[in-house]
Amino acid sequence: MLNTPNILTLARIFLILPTLVCFFLEAHFGPFFTWMAFILYVIASLTDFLDGVIARKYNLITPFGTFLDPISDKIFVGALLVLLIGFGRLEGLWMVPVIVIFTREFLISGLREFLGPHDIQMPVTKLAKWKTASQMLALGFLILGPAVSFTLITGQMLLLIAAVLTVMTGWGYIKVGMDAIKKMS
Repeated sequence: MLNTPNILTLARIFLILPTLVCFFLEAHFGPFFTWMAFILYVIASLTDFLDGVIARKYNLITPFGTFLDPISDKIFVGALLVLLIGFGRLEGLWMVPVIVIFTREFLISGLREFLGPHDIQMPVTKLAKWKTASQMLALGFLILGPAVSFTLITGQMLLLIAAVLTVMTGWGYIKVGMDAIKKMS
């Protein structure tokens, strides 16, 4: 159960705490800790990439990893979004994309959980991969917000793009799920 991909997935969850510490230290000691938070974020993003590559390449796909990987992604991204709001990088209307992202994640996770026992799969689409890419880029830029002048607005714009893609992919998944539910009736 604890093979390399699963350890990388768990590492992503454990990286939340030192990232949080860096946010607090940044508030008191400056941009060095902004860069440390960014480095931790890049490491966590690399674990997300590598766990899948290693699992597929070496046939290390496990039920535990299949269960944990998407959850660890949601925990990590969710925690970062909360930190970014808490530390003032997303204020006012910039919190709307966060609400959109959280709403979609809860809805689609619930839909997948409901459909799973009926052997109905909702595979990840290419558009969903673009959504994830824009979201991950946005988070990196937002983390760097206090240290590099243009990154805050760039991150906010990328998060807005991610929110639009989130609505589009969420709607696509809901249509697939509703069609499946109709067929079950």
